[in-house]
Amino acid sequence: MDATELLKKVRKIEIKTRGLSRNIFAGEYHSAFKGRGMAFSEVREYGYGDDVRSIDWNVTARFNKPYVKIYEEEREMTVMLLIDVSGSNDFGTHNDLKKNVMTEIAAVLSFSAIHNNDKIGAILFSDTIEKFIPPKKGKTHTLRIIRELLDFTPRSNKTDITEGLRYLTNVIKKRCTAFLISDMIDYKGEGFMPAYEDALKIAAKKHDLVVLRMFDPREQDIESYGLLRITDAESGEDMWVDTSSKRVQKNYRKWWDGAQRSAQEALKKFGVDNIEISTADDYVKPLMKLFKKRA
Repeated sequence: MDATELLKKVRKIEIKTRGLSRNIFAGEYHSAFKGRGMAFSEVREYGYGDDVRSIDWNVTARFNKPYVKIYEEEREMTVMLLIDVSGSNDFGTHNDLKKNVMTEIAAVLSFSAIHNNDKIGAILFSDTIEKFIPPKKGKTHTLRIIRELLDFTPRSNKTDITEGLRYLTNVIKKRCTAFLISDMIDYKGEGFMPAYEDALKIAAKKHDLVVLRMFDPREQDIESYGLLRITDAESGEDMWVDTSSKRVQKNYRKWWDGAQRSAQEALKKFGVDNIEISTADDYVKPLMKLFKKRA
């Protein structure tokens, strides 16, 4: 992608997602993702109706009259985007590819964060850490994140969600709000046990972790098109598949349901808020649902 085309795409996404952030998500984001609590602001003389538990006894003793501590909500947060850039996201049969929808969602979350004076950063991962963008404030920084997502080519097409979660836990020392955007298909064994379960447990305990699970409706079932040559987007393996076979269709649906169920169970087990977002539908409604649920 040349520079002119890239700038046009960045501008297009900026116009759309800034409007959504400002006009639709601003209040819900503020309510759903609160700061770290109450921070000390100042002391002032005790007034009628003040809570006696707020009296600062050291200042009171010094001035021989009662003073109270004043606290304000500590709003500023750090928001991290963990974005799966593996090969499975180069897929989409409806309005757009999964990776393009993920980019728009990342932009909406980024602009919502800067409107609330929060820092925003990003971790792009496949089966390795592809890129780390340290959290900062400001529109320029948000546009950099969008530009990277639009023009980024990963070194690997494979997925290892554990790598992304571990990196988040290690590099971000203080508690943050982290959005993991992925299809969450990364398991071990025939029982569909999530390979990332241990890393998920640690990350969810340290940070306020939210998962946005991306999928395309055509991933749910194999439609009958006869004999097709199919390429695995992550491994690069080619295979011939008889899509008209009832057994093939049944086994594929069993695989899909098992992978989705195991991911959902793991997220529920560790208390991680999550939503499903389809490439065939508008992502505004599920995001609003998530924000309102948390608020």
